[in-house]
Amino acid sequence: MSNTPDSDTADGMLAEQLLRLTRRLHRSQKRQMEPIGITPGQARLLRVLSRFSLNDGPPPRMADLAHGLEVVPRAVTTLVDALEEQGRVRRVPDPANRRVIRIELTDEGRTTLRALRNARRDAAEDILAPLTAADRKVLGGLLSTLVDGGTHPC
Repeated sequence: MSNTPDSDTADGMLAEQLLRLTRRLHRSQKRQMEPIGITPGQARLLRVLSRFSLNDGPPPRMADLAHGLEVVPRAVTTLVDALEEQGRVRRVPDPANRRVIRIELTDEGRTTLRALRNARRDAAEDILAPLTAADRKVLGGLLSTLVDGGTHPC
């Protein structure tokens, strides 16, 4: 891509549109999550925890969650404390090493995850409502290219 003043302006406008769309999506998701009574950070932790649950291994440690969330372990402690108080996760001792504490989803946590999936879907539908099915397919392909960091085959 050439770095002409016109392409710089167009890229800058595109970047601004992407940022505005991201903020709009976040606002919509936040509105959808309010009735669930959970913060975005807590929602992220539940999603990361659910990915660990898909494996046959033991529940994750705090350090595993911190790595998955790309945050410091101290931040995870605060999130886990709040979710445990709400009954959505519980701390359990590792049977092989009683000094190790693992975090697992409770039934309430799984119910919350289902509600969060519905809230995210509703937020996305709110954003995507003006698009036709064909538009959505094109957008999906473009977003996949951007997320994957590859080049679009056009």
